[in-house]
Amino acid sequence: MRVGLTGGIGAGKSAVARFFSDWGAVIIDADVIARDVVAPGTAGFEQLARRWPAAITPTGLLDRAVLSRIVFADSAAREQLTAIVHPRVRDAAAALEAQVPAETIVVHVVPLLFEGDYWKTCAANVLVTAPAATRIARVTARDGLSADDVRARMAAQIDPAAAARLADFTIANDADLPTLEHRARDVYDALCHRRAA
Repeated sequence: MRVGLTGGIGAGKSAVARFFSDWGAVIIDADVIARDVVAPGTAGFEQLARRWPAAITPTGLLDRAVLSRIVFADSAAREQLTAIVHPRVRDAAAALEAQVPAETIVVHVVPLLFEGDYWKTCAANVLVTAPAATRIARVTARDGLSADDVRARMAAQIDPAAAARLADFTIANDADLPTLEHRARDVYDALCHRRAA
């Protein structure tokens, strides 16, 4: 059973994914795969290096901070990056999913789930939400980005209200971790019920 899990930057989707994993789901994280498919030596890396040479360090590594600044300031650049990375991520995710027993709940953690069509291939889609101020505070503390950088990334993602209309389940991450775990458990139990139906 394929499940999509998403949420805006800093919403808490990684925490929910950890809970789902603890309860038996297989997690396939698009962000992790996206790093792998543009690692030095890959065809994805070579494409990025040709398109954005300024994002390659003198030692031949991808400077993600530079690339992020470029693409989050330019929607056309963001589309070009998506065209390079997303097909490779989908192929790798499909290969991982193919190795999983049929009765397993497979959760694809996809930051831009509703921005594309992948959500339509999932049996259910889960959205994690959190107040904007909370998300900004989390990401500035976690990643060292400025509040303006976080707002720019948030602006590049689907509006949470629009995402909620597409999601089968929404988990509000507006309290403490035990509350989030309780809410995530309710959704996971509902997913298990759907799988068994």
